[in-house]
Amino acid sequence: QVQVEESGGGLVQPGGSLRLSCAASGSGRSFARMGWYCQTPGQQRELVASITSADTTTYADSVKGRFTISRDNAKNTVYLQMNSLKPEDTAVYYCRMDTFGINTYWGKGTLVTVSS
Repeated sequence: QVQVEESGGGLVQPGGSLRLSCAASGSGRSFARMGWYCQTPGQQRELVASITSADTTTYADSVKGRFTISRDNAKNTVYLQMNSLKPEDTAVYYCRMDTFGINTYWGKGTLVTVSS
């Protein structure tokens, strides 16, 4: 199995920046797509950004121009660079990995709090 683990969350002031990391480990780490999702209390999990093995990227309209998703194949890690953070960005951010074997893996989430 594959394990994915998020890190990099924390408390940041509005307008600040944060970089989230999602590291994949275990067997079968080749992915078709990896994505970042966010979830606030009482809300459904929503896609923030995704990247395919061919480096095709997708962003939610609310984060376009502010967030950037990237990957480091050597480290089996996907990043989400979050700039110009707003209070409404506050959420738990989850990493999802979809493999070519049609398997899906979720991380446990990392909390991002944007507040002054």
